[in-house]
Amino acid sequence: LVQESLLLPVCFWAAVKIGAVAVPLNTALRPADYRFFLDDSRATALLVEGELWPTLAPAVAELRHLRHVVAVGGAIPGRPALAELMAAEPAECEAEPMTPDLPAFWLYTSGSTGRPKAAVHLHRSMPWVVECYAKRVLELRADDLGFSTPKMFFAYGLGNSLYFPPAVGGAAVILAGPPTPARVFEALERFQPTVFYSVPAVYNALLATYEGWLEGRGTPPPRLPRPARLRCCVSAGEWLPPEIYRRWRRHFGVEILDGIGSTEMLHFYVHSRPGHVRPGSTGTPVPGYEAKLVDEQGTAVREGEVGVLLAKGESSAPYYWNNREKTRATMLGAWVQTGDQFHRDADGYFWYHGRADDMLKVGGSWVSPLEVENALLTHPAVAECGVVGLRDETRLTKPKAFVVLREGWREAPELVEALRRHAAERLLPHKVPQWVAFVERLPRTATGKLQRFELRAERLG
Repeated sequence: LVQESLLLPVCFWAAVKIGAVAVPLNTALRPADYRFFLDDSRATALLVEGELWPTLAPAVAELRHLRHVVAVGGAIPGRPALAELMAAEPAECEAEPMTPDLPAFWLYTSGSTGRPKAAVHLHRSMPWVVECYAKRVLELRADDLGFSTPKMFFAYGLGNSLYFPPAVGGAAVILAGPPTPARVFEALERFQPTVFYSVPAVYNALLATYEGWLEGRGTPPPRLPRPARLRCCVSAGEWLPPEIYRRWRRHFGVEILDGIGSTEMLHFYVHSRPGHVRPGSTGTPVPGYEAKLVDEQGTAVREGEVGVLLAKGESSAPYYWNNREKTRATMLGAWVQTGDQFHRDADGYFWYHGRADDMLKVGGSWVSPLEVENALLTHPAVAECGVVGLRDETRLTKPKAFVVLREGWREAPELVEALRRHAAERLLPHKVPQWVAFVERLPRTATGKLQRFELRAERLG
């Protein structure tokens, strides 16, 4: 399934109903990416938008397993159209008898740590997420209108837009194309959703645009957006810095509920609760899920100590398709090893410290890149930043910050020193960036996750 229109839910549910396995794919990939996904999944049928066909055609020509290509919206020369095939079928479609433990759909991971992997999800997965998260945490109801900037071909967006609304009798706003600040604000003002789902990078971009309008930069819309019906905002994909939370609430008066989920777990398993947000915290376990922190030997860590998060719940994927090694390393019986480092406080709130392989050992002490990034984000010049560890001339690891400047600021040696002084006022000496490099953008996955391995490869400065 390669499309992002309103036909995606139709095709997805149809595949599930007839007992086929649906595999939604990102619409912004390269031919080589599609070749990998279609070859790895061994898909026999491809449903694709006509306008995307020129991108996919080079990949399709080399596939051994693909048997059918169907045009879904728009025409593809020499290929049947979905409308034509549907017209030749009976009006009623008989469902294939299935069980809760049979595969229903696959979702490929975002590839933030390397090549994407296909997490296999069962028929039981979606109902579990609806009952535990959508109804018990967000308390979604029939009069809710959701708006998600993450698309339906991602685990986060799939729940937000495809299976949450029908499960509670609600509706969703579907925004095709990129979620630019102007388009998102227009949709918020026009449709007045009650629940808004997004990622920290988009929240940050929206704030930068909104604050620019307030300060007279750029062309403001006829009315600055004030979505009156908005009761809840949700963030996922990566950690939400407290600075973004505070700015958003100051301007719009609505909390952002941060949480952590994954493709392997399908949706959230730890999440903040409305009215009980602690900025910087990811919240507490979602009802129906368990979470624990362990050390490198798998032993539970004590309260306040940093450990690797393991999650457990009925929506977890039992395995990765075609990847036994990663399955054995990640799916530990009923538990899923997330690779994320947290500590838990006395009240049961989880606090994120970064990916296990992103932590920096500087001067014999562990440094979380998130702490350094949040310190730099409080400087008025910094729009975004990413911190990684690089070795200096003595082969010792030191923090390096890659900074995207806000509009109106320019690169200068004086600004580098100002940023380092700003960090030094807020951090211990060994956490202050040794280097600061200015970049036009940070490398991110399609879901907005920072690709730190790309920053490490840059080795600038």
